[in-house]
Amino acid sequence: MENLLDLHSHSSFSPDAKDGAELMCERAKELGLSAYALTDHCDCNFWLPADEWERENARALTVDREMYGVRDYARASIKTVSALKEKYPFLLCGIELGQPLQNPVAAAEICAMRELDLIIGSHHMNAGRDDFYWLDYGSMDIGEIYALMSDYFTQICEMCTRADFDVLGHLTYPLRYITGECGIELDMSRFYEQIREIFRRLIGRGKGIEINTSGLRQRYGRLLPDREYVKLYRECGGEILTLGSDAHCAADIAKGIDEGAELARECGFKYTAYFERREARFMSL
Repeated sequence: MENLLDLHSHSSFSPDAKDGAELMCERAKELGLSAYALTDHCDCNFWLPADEWERENARALTVDREMYGVRDYARASIKTVSALKEKYPFLLCGIELGQPLQNPVAAAEICAMRELDLIIGSHHMNAGRDDFYWLDYGSMDIGEIYALMSDYFTQICEMCTRADFDVLGHLTYPLRYITGECGIELDMSRFYEQIREIFRRLIGRGKGIEINTSGLRQRYGRLLPDREYVKLYRECGGEILTLGSDAHCAADIAKGIDEGAELARECGFKYTAYFERREARFMSL
C-alpha cells in the first residue's frame, strides 16, 4: 500500500494497552506511516467522580475500578499526543469515544477539546450491561444472544443519529467474542435492515466508518466489519472510510492494514480518509 495509514490505536493511557505514546509513535515512524492516530479509550459511561463510583458500584459491573479514572486518562492522552505532534508530523490526535449517549455531558466535554483531529465513535456495551468482552454467552440461549445483538444495533443507530464523532468504530465488534471466542455463528441477515439504517444515518450526517483489522489477529479471523457490510456501506453512498489496526501495543501497529485496504478497493473505494482538526482528508488506496 503506497499510502500507509493507521487511524485506530491505543497507548498506555488506555487501561488495556501497554506501550507509551512515544514508543507507539516511534514504531509508526519505523513503518513509514503517512498518517497515524493515537485514539485512547474514553468510555463515557465510566466517567464518574470517586464518590459517584462508590454509589454506582452496587450495579456490580465486572470492570476494574481503575477504568473509572477515564477522565484523567482521556485528558492526559489528548494533551500528550498533541504535544508529540511537533516531533512526529504524521501524528494525529484522536480519541475512541465509547458509549457517548450513556453520559452525554462527559461526551460533550471531550468533543469540545480543540486538540482533537479524530473522534472514533464506539459502542462496547449496551446500556446496563457489561462490555461484550465480559459476557458469558455459554449461559445464554440463542434467543437471548439475538436480542442482545438487536439491541446493540438499535443503540448504535441512536448513537449515529445524536452523538458527536467522525467515524463509527468496529461495527461488528460483538462477533469478536460471540463467534470468535465462543464459536457461536449467527444469522446476521436478521440485522441487515438495522445496519442499512445505521449507514443511512451516518452518511446523512457526513460521518464515516472504519475497517478495523484487529479481528485478523484474534480467533475471529475477519475484519470488523467484513466484506458484506463494507460493500453495503458503499452501495448506500458511503465515501468516508478509515483503516485502523486497533493496536494496543507497538508491535501490532499497522497489522492487517494492507488486507483492509484491499477489501476497500474490492468494494469500490479509491480513497481512504484521515482527519485533521476533524475535517476529512483523502489519500489514494
